[in-house]
Amino acid sequence: MAENQTNSVGIVETRFVRVVEADKPLKLVSGKTLGPIDVAYETYGKLNPAGDNVVFICHALSGGAHAAGFNSPDDKKPGWWDIMIGPGKGIDTNRYYVICSNFLGSFYGTTGPSSVNPATGKPYHLDFPLITIADMVKVQKLLLDKLGIKQLLTVIGGSMGGMQVLQWAIEYPDFVKSAIVIAATARLGPQAIAFDAVGRNAILADIEAGRAPKKGLATARMIGHITYLSKESMREKFGRELKSAEKYSYDFSSEFAVETYLDYQGQSFVERFDADSYLYITKAMDYFDLEKDYGSLQQAFAKTKSRFLIISFTSDWLFTPAQSEEMANALVAQRKLVSYCNIFSPYGHDAFLLEPETLGRLINGFLSTTIEKPKFDRASTVSSAKGFERAKRLRVDYELIESLIEPNSRVLDIGCGDGQLLLNLQRDRNITAEGIEVDQELVLQGVNNGLDVIHRDIERGLKHYPDKSFDYAVLSQTLQTLKNPHQVFAELLRVAKKVIVSFPNFAYWRCRINLFFNGEAPRTKQLPFKWYDTPNIHFMSLKDFENFCDEIGAKVEAKIPLIGNRRSPVKFAPNIFAEQAIYLTSKK
Repeated sequence: MAENQTNSVGIVETRFVRVVEADKPLKLVSGKTLGPIDVAYETYGKLNPAGDNVVFICHALSGGAHAAGFNSPDDKKPGWWDIMIGPGKGIDTNRYYVICSNFLGSFYGTTGPSSVNPATGKPYHLDFPLITIADMVKVQKLLLDKLGIKQLLTVIGGSMGGMQVLQWAIEYPDFVKSAIVIAATARLGPQAIAFDAVGRNAILADIEAGRAPKKGLATARMIGHITYLSKESMREKFGRELKSAEKYSYDFSSEFAVETYLDYQGQSFVERFDADSYLYITKAMDYFDLEKDYGSLQQAFAKTKSRFLIISFTSDWLFTPAQSEEMANALVAQRKLVSYCNIFSPYGHDAFLLEPETLGRLINGFLSTTIEKPKFDRASTVSSAKGFERAKRLRVDYELIESLIEPNSRVLDIGCGDGQLLLNLQRDRNITAEGIEVDQELVLQGVNNGLDVIHRDIERGLKHYPDKSFDYAVLSQTLQTLKNPHQVFAELLRVAKKVIVSFPNFAYWRCRINLFFNGEAPRTKQLPFKWYDTPNIHFMSLKDFENFCDEIGAKVEAKIPLIGNRRSPVKFAPNIFAEQAIYLTSKK
């Protein structure tokens, strides 16, 4: 075991089980039937007495059941997702019972085109029936039934595995407690279908010519592998470097480093994969289209009951962040529990295999707060949220904002940070909480605190939220940082019955004196930034905000001017003596 690690699951066995008998074949989406069906699978960790710690892994196109550990002491490489599965890793096998099965149609043990057709005694090859993602998930469910699994804590997968996760959540809403969809899409775009078609044509050209489809499969893999990388990663890894010469050879050999890399990827794939399986798997991906099957993405998710975590990567141009956002938006529109994070990474589509630290933290936090809901007594809140007391002192507006919110309300926090305000409200007011945050690290902290957080810039709008989705929207210390406060505030008044706003008062007397006598940009405890590193782009006073409310048709229901962190409101000349203010507003 060349890559053996202390946190590996160690030596594991790939098992096989028959889930469909020949005399009772499975009816496929295409209308054809298939039987018998055998499934290859592996397990890691232990099933707990309650049976509620099962994590099911769905692999991508070229993956298999061997997701972690080593099949023998002589193995040079561990399973395909060993960086994520194991003791103390993102998917912690000390805590979870992990199952990964090879899907229908693949080459690694589950029935597929290379399997023996019982009617002929020979491999199916192209006589194998066309399959879909739904067929694959149905076979996975039959496997879990055989294993006696009654519920999944989560089903998780990247790329094509993410498609299976979506199908699981839709097809078996009562069976799947949570769903983690990574670098995936609800349907392939025309560009992705085109790449698949070119790859298949290369393979079919070999077959039609009577050749073993080695060259075609290698070409298909090279095309596919280009889509898994990114412009940044290719430039960083290869540039225009020549592999083993200083000058051009002026022939058609592979000279550039990127060419020889693709040659290697193509050849190594031929040695470990089956061309027929490639044809069937890529076609199944092309057929996957939730919008077509259900009329819209919103309708597709209408009956789901899972808590969702959607993850994309900034440089992924195969399954883009926009496609992940589309799924998150559809879930939000259906008022489902969903978090979304767009992880910064230069690695392109392959990032879900190469970003163990950030991805691991996100998955681990999501799983931990799904299997066990966070407790909101004071002690647990202090331990789970860093710097609680410090944050409390700096943000006294949190306590006053809490006082304005009725118990059992639905609350949306814009710019929610690590979610401290929402955690306080859940503990003290039993609210239903949702957050929006633009900073990736804060999104991770919010998810790790058990919150549903959407990673996005609020200025892109909230059109996917239905009218009056919330009782309250909170915009704490954020309004003055927005480029278009009119648009944002109007949207908040649409999606929430009431909007609570807090902001620093730039007309505070210390600010005025500092500017008048020193000629410098004002700095106070509430405005600690220097002119060149401030997030504030608008310099507003209490009077300015009240005029703003009149302009956009907002009614001021309550006003709390404050001096610093003192809880007692300013009663005399608040536009001069208040250092910050909190307003409760609603639409006139």
